[in-house]
Amino acid sequence: MTSPHTDLSAFAAGLAARLPGTWTSEYQHHAQYADQLPRTVNLWDNGHVDYIVSQYVLTHDAVLHGPSNQRLYVADRPRYPHQFVVAPLTPAGTHIKPRHFAGVAELNGITVPKDPARAAAQVARRVLPRYEQALQTVLDNAVHQPEPPHRPAPPQVDQVLTLALYGDGALGAPYESVPVDARMTLYAHGFQYHPHQAVFLLPTAYGDNGRALRVHSVVQQLTAKGIGVNLRYSAPTTNAALPPASPKATPSTSRTR
Repeated sequence: MTSPHTDLSAFAAGLAARLPGTWTSEYQHHAQYADQLPRTVNLWDNGHVDYIVSQYVLTHDAVLHGPSNQRLYVADRPRYPHQFVVAPLTPAGTHIKPRHFAGVAELNGITVPKDPARAAAQVARRVLPRYEQALQTVLDNAVHQPEPPHRPAPPQVDQVLTLALYGDGALGAPYESVPVDARMTLYAHGFQYHPHQAVFLLPTAYGDNGRALRVHSVVQQLTAKGIGVNLRYSAPTTNAALPPASPKATPSTSRTR
């Protein structure tokens, strides 16, 4: 009578010999539970094979190495002495990152009979086609997406404009705090200068969305000029009544809407 160790080792070798292409078998005996983890951590399965390797102490297993970086995991099926389980393994290599699996369907292993010939036929029909396709997608992703895109560093700013949202809803900045190179940009985007308060204000009549779009455009244009923009909330700094918040043109300048 063959021992369980000999049984799995011989089965894995026989399965490798019958799969399409060139396959080799690597059998390993585990002295303790922790020894199985380096192999099973790469299991590409979301079904019963994953359950088996996570719930049972497997004293041995085998990995089949095939063409185009294909690898298959082979182990006993606990409580079923005449069956084994076979499941694909994720591709090896430090260049393979979790992001390369995005959008790739999770694979499943299968239960196969003890006969290597019948098992090979089932693996070739039910596992390898999906595995080959998924594996190729991951490898292609690794080639075309070697590193995630890096956002460029923001441009260096030499001056800063601080826009304040006041308690009464007004948005603006005191005239003296506005860099000279920023004043025309504020005018062009609807900010109005009120000399009796010495302040630039963006009329509330534009609405929240309209003001947000204008501020966004101001930030983009001033940043390109090397002027940073800060936004903060501030209580009103004057008791004087603000002028009517309605858009009106500045005679000497034009605005974009």
